[in-house]
This record gives sequence, structure tokens and C-alpha cells, in this order.
Amino acid sequence: MQNKRGISQAFARPLSGLEIRPASVFDVFAMSQVLTASVRGLCQAGHGCDPQRIDAWTAAMAPGQIRAWFGGAGRYWLAERNGQAAAVGGLDPDGTVTLLYVAPSAAGQGTGSALLAHLEAELHSAGHSEGRLSATRAALGFCRKHGWRQVEAPAASCCLPCIPMRKPLG
Repeated sequence: MQNKRGISQAFARPLSGLEIRPASVFDVFAMSQVLTASVRGLCQAGHGCDPQRIDAWTAAMAPGQIRAWFGGAGRYWLAERNGQAAAVGGLDPDGTVTLLYVAPSAAGQGTGSALLAHLEAELHSAGHSEGRLSATRAALGFCRKHGWRQVEAPAASCCLPCIPMRKPLG
């Protein structure tokens, strides 16, 4: 191991039954289920339980829409806990975390934290010294807890106001 982070990760106990792997087009149905369940169950601060906002947000998360993502430059990961889809993450080549959604059944178990750490490591290994993301109000505390800092005023994104954030990597 060449750095402290690598050493701590090597000796850290892995989360029981958690596997993070690259997603493929064959995962679109599982990804859609995680994404829509997360929006409906965990993102109330973002959509205020407004059915129109929820429908607008989840429309882009249908399996057919997700299948189209795999034709672009983004990369996606699926976190599975004991063989069940638990979280979805995504990155753009420019160093932006585009997706980080956890299924309600996996919330509070470290799944989101493990997936975010994985995405940050992927960005760092791709040569990025800084990561970027746009957090919803529901995710703001989680992102801050993991060292992300707000850099601009909220902007309209992801069908609702999102908070641009950055984090130094490495």
C-alpha cells in the first residue's frame, strides 16, 4: 500500500454482504427499481411528496431511459447487499458524480457511504483531483458528512433545486 487511505481500506472490515460492481445494460430493471424507490421513499425534502414532481423526477429513471445511458460516456455501478440491488452510482468523465441513490431498505446501513467512497476512488484513479456533484436537499447532510462542500447557490437541476458541491480527492 502506498498511502494511508489504501492501508485503512485494506484492513477495514467490509460491510457484510455488500458488493459494488460495474453496472451493465442487463441491470437496468434493478437500477430503475432502486432509483425510483429512493426518490419516492427517501427524497421527501426534495419533492415534498408532490406527485407531479415525483413523476417528473422518476420519468427519467424508467428502464428504457436507463438503457440509453449506457450509450453515453458515463459509467455506472450497482451496490448489491446479499445479492439484492441496494444502491446505484454514476460518474461522468469530467469528474462529476451523477448518481448516488440508495434503496430505502438499505438506508442507514453504510451502503451509500461505501458507494460514495468507491465513486471518489474511481474519480481519483482517473486523475481527478476534485470531485463535483449536485446534491438534493435530502442528500445535503450526507454529502457534508463525507467532506463535500457547497460551492454555489442552489440551481435548478434534477427536476428540483440542487446544491452544487465539490470535494478535493486523494
